[in-house]
Amino acid sequence: MAFGIDRNELNAWKEAVSRGEIAYLTHYWLDPRFPGTKTVTKVGCSDLDRLTAWCENHGLSPKYIHLRPPFPHFDLLGPKQREILVQEQQWDQLKRFRML
Repeated sequence: MAFGIDRNELNAWKEAVSRGEIAYLTHYWLDPRFPGTKTVTKVGCSDLDRLTAWCENHGLSPKYIHLRPPFPHFDLLGPKQREILVQEQQWDQLKRFRML
């Protein structure tokens, strides 16, 4: 279950992904498979080569890319989520979701 974002944020992410940009969308998320995890960041890009390179540059396996056209994405969770958001200077998302 996702919450904590509005339609405008979601649409902006979808537009950026569709343009082939690396786009970040963090939202609150609860899933019993991941106890203690309260947020997820979806890193999307319609250019699969670019998204694959992004994963590899961050030491992540591209095999976990969710191939869901038209918005393929990689889900960042836990400590790696915060680490990468800091590296990518996603300060608004880090502050908003209390990861700083």
